[in-house]
Amino acid sequence: MEKKSLVRFFFVTFFALATTVIGSSAQQKPATVPEKSAIPAPVREDPIVERFFGIIEKVDEPRKTIAIKGKVKKEEKTLTFGIDDKTKITRAKTELKMANLRQGMDVLVEYKKEEDKLIAAAIKVSAPKAGAKEKTVPKGN
Repeated sequence: MEKKSLVRFFFVTFFALATTVIGSSAQQKPATVPEKSAIPAPVREDPIVERFFGIIEKVDEPRKTIAIKGKVKKEEKTLTFGIDDKTKITRAKTELKMANLRQGMDVLVEYKKEEDKLIAAAIKVSAPKAGAKEKTVPKGN
């Protein structure tokens, strides 16, 4: 009889031990989430591109700047933009050079603020209006 009771004792002990191990492994610790202050805010490398619409007042090729007169919050202002090698100047999908810009042209300037300077990323020259074409005089009459 001792043999049966000994086997029963080992069986009960093994069963109790197994349920304890299984039960403790089922209880998982909650995942730790870092505090919001510990997560660094993303750093924006590219400055925000802003837009300004107006009329060219002055083109300064030696200094690579252009002065545009337009409205900022209903107030007339003249802003000066720097032009660099990355500035894309277009008119009706045709690429232009800074030398093609003239006083009085309507332009849309997409620019970035870099420190205290405004740098033009793109200058879009408005296409001439249909009524602004030059009149031609017929020859020979």
